[in-house]
Amino acid sequence: MPEKGEAYEIMNIGMIAHNSRKELMENFCIAYKKILSKHSLYATEVTGRRIEGATNLKVNKFLSGNVGGDKQFMEMIEANSMDMVIFFYNPMGNGDEKPELYQIMSKCDAYCIPMATNIATAEALIMGLDHGDLEWRQR
Repeated sequence: MPEKGEAYEIMNIGMIAHNSRKELMENFCIAYKKILSKHSLYATEVTGRRIEGATNLKVNKFLSGNVGGDKQFMEMIEANSMDMVIFFYNPMGNGDEKPELYQIMSKCDAYCIPMATNIATAEALIMGLDHGDLEWRQR
C-alpha cells in the first residue's frame, strides 16, 4: 500500500447494473466514494448517470447496454484496458439479461480481470483495491 502522500496506480473500474440493481450500485458508490474517486470509472449510460447523480463522481459513459454499451464495454475488456468489473445483475431476472452477463464474465476470465457480481465480492475487491492488492494488473 502506498505511504501517505504517494500516488496510487489509477485503475479503470467498469460498472454495470441491471435496472433492479441500479439503486444498489448507487449505494455502493456512495459508501466507497472516497476509494472510487481515486480511479477512472466506466459505466453504461443510465448506470453512469445515476452514479454521477448520487456521488458527484466523474463517470466515463458508454451507450446504454441494449443499444451497444455492452459491446463497448467488452471492447475495452478485450483491449485489456479494464482493471476491474462490478456487474450487479438480477439473479431472479427473466433470463433475457443474462447473455451479456455471461459474455462479459467470459471476457473478464479470458483477460484475468477481477469481476464482482454481488455486493460482498464487490466490497472485497474495492477494499483490496484500496490496499494496493490489484497492482499486479498489467495493461
